[in-house]
Amino acid sequence: MGMSPAAAGAQGGGRRGRRARRHRAIAEINMTPFIDVMLVLLIIFMVAAPLIATGVPLDLPQTGAKPINVDQKPVTIAIDGKGQIFLMDEPTLEPDLVSRLQGLAKQGFDERIYVRADKLVDYGRVASVMSTITAAGFKRVALVTEPAAR
Repeated sequence: MGMSPAAAGAQGGGRRGRRARRHRAIAEINMTPFIDVMLVLLIIFMVAAPLIATGVPLDLPQTGAKPINVDQKPVTIAIDGKGQIFLMDEPTLEPDLVSRLQGLAKQGFDERIYVRADKLVDYGRVASVMSTITAAGFKRVALVTEPAAR
């Protein structure tokens, strides 16, 4: 009434065969992590795109720049700590600035104008002088600064 070893092996082999069929490897790709990563990237790019697209066109000085044109002295406007305007080292008033600039500008409205201002000058005063210059038609206005000490 006991089972023979051959019969037991036959039954055991049958069980193993059923288990192998039940625990097969799934050949499907799980798309959930892929979709999560793509949605996160989409949100990041949607937030970052407006920040990259907007910008202010500035004429900034470059490091290691070559010397200014040696043949002619550049047109410079200086604003001292008290807010007084100097055109080519001569004091002038803001209403007279445009007419005097037009007389000095050899290249017309394409002349580059350098604006230097003291650190103590109010930002509004510098902006007012620059807007007066650009409203007259001069488009190449640059701010002059000193390089930072290292």
